[in-house]
Amino acid sequence: MSSVAAVAERAPSPDIDVALLDDPLEQQRFTRWTTDRDGRRIADSTLQLSGMYCAACAGIIEQALLGVDGVAEASVSAAGQRASVRWDPQRTRPSRLVAAVRAAGYGAAPDAAAPARELRRAEARQALWRLFVAAFCMMQVMMLATPSYVAGPGELSLDLARLLNWGSWVLSLPVLLFSAGPFFRGMWHALRVGRISMDVPVALGIAVTFTASTGATFDPGGMFGHEVYFDSMTMFVCFLLAARYLELHARHRAMQSLESALDRMPQQALRLLDGGRSETVSTMRLAPGDRVRVALGQAFPADGILDEGRTRVDESLLTGESTPVVKAAGDALVGGSVNLGAPVTMSVQHVGADTRHEAIVALMRDAMTQRPALARVADAWAGPFLWAVLALSVSAAAAWSVIDPSRAVWVAVAVLIVTCPCALSLSVPAALVAAAGGLARRGVLVQRLDALESMARLDHLFIDKTGTLTTQALQLQQARVLNFNARMRSPEEALAIGASLATWSSHPLSAALAQEGQGAAPPWDWQQIEELAGRGLVGRDARGLAWRLGSAAFTGAGDPASDHDPRAAVWLAADDGGLACFVFEETLREGAAEAMAALRADGYRLSLLSGDSPARAQQMATQLQLQSAIGGATPQDKLDAVAAAQARGERVGMVGDGINDAPVLARADVSLAMGQGALVARAQADAVLVGNRPMDIVHTLAVARKAMRIVRQNLVWALAYNVACVPLALSGLLPPWAAGLGMALSSLVVVANALRLAR
Repeated sequence: MSSVAAVAERAPSPDIDVALLDDPLEQQRFTRWTTDRDGRRIADSTLQLSGMYCAACAGIIEQALLGVDGVAEASVSAAGQRASVRWDPQRTRPSRLVAAVRAAGYGAAPDAAAPARELRRAEARQALWRLFVAAFCMMQVMMLATPSYVAGPGELSLDLARLLNWGSWVLSLPVLLFSAGPFFRGMWHALRVGRISMDVPVALGIAVTFTASTGATFDPGGMFGHEVYFDSMTMFVCFLLAARYLELHARHRAMQSLESALDRMPQQALRLLDGGRSETVSTMRLAPGDRVRVALGQAFPADGILDEGRTRVDESLLTGESTPVVKAAGDALVGGSVNLGAPVTMSVQHVGADTRHEAIVALMRDAMTQRPALARVADAWAGPFLWAVLALSVSAAAAWSVIDPSRAVWVAVAVLIVTCPCALSLSVPAALVAAAGGLARRGVLVQRLDALESMARLDHLFIDKTGTLTTQALQLQQARVLNFNARMRSPEEALAIGASLATWSSHPLSAALAQEGQGAAPPWDWQQIEELAGRGLVGRDARGLAWRLGSAAFTGAGDPASDHDPRAAVWLAADDGGLACFVFEETLREGAAEAMAALRADGYRLSLLSGDSPARAQQMATQLQLQSAIGGATPQDKLDAVAAAQARGERVGMVGDGINDAPVLARADVSLAMGQGALVARAQADAVLVGNRPMDIVHTLAVARKAMRIVRQNLVWALAYNVACVPLALSGLLPPWAAGLGMALSSLVVVANALRLAR
């Protein structure tokens, strides 16, 4: 096994400081509190287990937990490797629970994502039970109804027929009272607030069918006649519950990526104190300015800066990119990423909700709970449509009461059921949520579901250069010494001096120089260092000699690099006349050329917007075969370019990453921001490319186009289904059971079609 794989396997290890679990703040992660009949507070905690290899292990762990004083109940799932423990806080503590599991030979840790997972599990379990009861009773009712369908005239005695009807009535009760419960609750809640929902016609259809069939069972000569439709009712409920269960399963799948993110954040951190001391604290107690030691294989507990050491970091959870990223002193660290290289020390900058990890989780949560504009339009039509359905059903009953009174009720029920607009209301949100979930698994977070519709209609895409098409790291092309001095006698020595001084600056050119010269020579003892924004650095060495690092004008070298030179240069000069120059070239992001070629092939017009020199912008545009380029652009220039394109009637998209891109990202019809970009840029964007991969632009636009195709397909299907089936129901050719089957199948078709986007 590779070192990366081995560390990744160890990352979620449940080895933690058990005493930390007794912190009331920490317990909020994995414990729910209830009150028993005597008014005492009871805790329900969920633990994540490790070291289980068979079902017998579950019994061992349960016995170990039940042996702890104060534990009332313990249940262990071997498949899920989770333990649910109900305990009395007056008699025991979470640390004792974990200690008991460890004493039994297994690992245990608090399950931070347990509440959300438990809610979904309970919802799915209850939905499955309702479906099971409906399906089981439906089969039994169908068995009892079969003789009345196959028997010839006079072959089935009246007493036996009534006995079979009574049996069907008894078997229909669990379906009515338990399986169909959600429909009646939905109808009650809707009517109580004076609104109408899709549950109203469904519940009315079930109630009318059961009531009329009950009357026919116990009073065959009464107003309801002698025909019973318990088989139709149970079949309808079963089919509709099956469709809703599949929809529920699809929605839960879309939330799995969010749960994975919650699982990976560490629960504790080793905080360094004055005097060389340290303490283990909950990550919820960290504050900006704290210094934290992060061991090999552990996740970083917050966003911050690497203080000491050099390591590799797995950021795949946040970016979708599996290749570890090299981090050196001064580099930014993201909470939730895993340390794969060596033990390091970090300074905390952002904690809790301010971290990039929590921001991504919030983006996913917000996107999954939005109601897109198209969905709101569908919902707006659904209300009047439902009123029309009720009116149509009453009219059908009135008409058939004249034509054939014995069929009036069943025609009305069939109309109620077949016209329920479930498929219409599911058509838009099912597709857009599935598309957003599929993009999230690739590392593209859609912040506004409405943006998918706009993305599908784009025809002109403006793209920033630095940080978007190119990496923030620059590649050294040449190091040369123009004037030698006593300390700088070769390009190698010049590189070592320049790199040492460059470590004191965060400018991209300084960072690139520091990276190139790392390890070339021991760090210098710099003194009186000063950085002049936009110009360069000044520092004195141990002998008092002043050195300048920055632009040619700042170092006094003149300006031999004109705007026509597409390369970037940084100069190093000493007061004794020593002078060196380091020439850099930008590095295209992996896949940038392929992404631009794919976008051209898809018919998009591509324009480069850059604040860099016109020569460098034009060189990049030529290299990538873009149609146009604007260099030396200020934020206002970028805004004007996008506004001019919109004035020509073009639908414009913008891809950027910097603070200066925020205004144009807000102005564009659709905006995409790189994940490593400025916070303000990400806040203005409709989608964030967390993985910073240009090919994700191509994939995102392709998914948006496919999503809108599927939305149109779903809408056409829902409308065509109603157009075809309503006349059949009105004419009495569609029995209630067939109407229920058709409605359930229409919803299944819509959901299954939308799930293609999640692949």
